[in-house]
Amino acid sequence: MDHKTRYLQIAFNGGLASALTILPKIKFNERILIEAGTPFIKREGINGIRTLADLWPGIVVADLKTMDGAVGEVAMASYAGARAATVQGSASVETLALFIATCKDRNMISMIDMLNVDEPLKVLMQLRQPPDVVVLHKGRDEESTRGKIIEYKHINKVKSKFDVSISAAGGVNLREARSAIFNGANIVVVNIVSTEDPWEGIIEDDDVAAIAEEFLRTIE
Repeated sequence: MDHKTRYLQIAFNGGLASALTILPKIKFNERILIEAGTPFIKREGINGIRTLADLWPGIVVADLKTMDGAVGEVAMASYAGARAATVQGSASVETLALFIATCKDRNMISMIDMLNVDEPLKVLMQLRQPPDVVVLHKGRDEESTRGKIIEYKHINKVKSKFDVSISAAGGVNLREARSAIFNGANIVVVNIVSTEDPWEGIIEDDDVAAIAEEFLRTIE
């Protein structure tokens, strides 16, 4: 990944059937990352990650949200074909360090998800080696809470100390994508959602391929 390039990360959180319908319709672009979301992995397991990796020739992100057992979890994701994975910023320093080192050994992109972390910079300052990506994340359950925002104020703090990419996740629509890029993010994460879901994202029944292209133009 290039820190100067802006990427769209499309997250699949439903079942494999939805992904099998939608993903083949998305035109390949090196600026598009495909995510096996945490709910997707819990439903479909390692075989679900493998299926996405078989369908998408670019980067597939395994949103493991690892809290412990970093070496084993990275190994499983790598074996399944993922080229990037996430660890929770609230995990122990030992877990974070092992996760980053194991990703590096396996030529994978390491991502620290700062969900519910008040000071991401403090987490990073404890590490000898930074991750490739820091994810500023507003949780799904927080989307309906008035006043909850993606904390873009941390971008300059982090980038002043570390040469990392910044990812913005949580309730991202086109307007939020513009805001994320304006504030210095490199990656915007957009969820595939159903019409019944209360969350922001790309509705799976819409023309996902066309909307993905619109996102790419918006963040270019």
